[in-house]
Order: sequence, then structure tokens, then C-alpha cells
Amino acid sequence: MKPRARVVLYAKADCSLCDEMKQQIAQASCAELYTLEEVDIEKDAELFASYRYEIPVLCINGVEAFRHRLRSDEFRVYVTSLVPGST
Repeated sequence: MKPRARVVLYAKADCSLCDEMKQQIAQASCAELYTLEEVDIEKDAELFASYRYEIPVLCINGVEAFRHRLRSDEFRVYVTSLVPGST
């Protein structure tokens, strides 16, 4: 099995910026290079306090990589740089 980047999206329901970021991730067309976990900040008081005004936040392999906005090409470049043999 090829290694994959771990992508965590901190978001909440009814968030247009969050929906846009998810769409850009999907448009990057590199789903085989990462696993995506969506975390609803409203279900965790500590996360809500940290990210309430900052979502969406995208962490890749434990490092904050993007905040608020993302372009599909930027995401693809970032992920492919992390996964050996993906270029």
C-alpha cells in the first residue's frame, strides 16, 4: 500500500467557505494520495474556541497548511510534495 498524507479539515455545518474548500480538494484529482478526515468544530468546545472565527482550517500530516481559502492546484502541489513517488 502506498503511503498517504493525512488531511484533516476543521469545519462546521452550513459554512460556505468550508464547502468551497471541500470542493477544491475534490477538484485537485489526487484522492489516491491522501486520507481526508472532516472534524466538526461544533462538537468539541476546545476546537470551537480555537477555530470559531478561523474555519476552514486544513492540516496536512499534523501541520496547518491552509486557512480560509484553498485552490485545487495548491493542494495538489502540497500533497504530491509529501508523498514519495507521487510526482
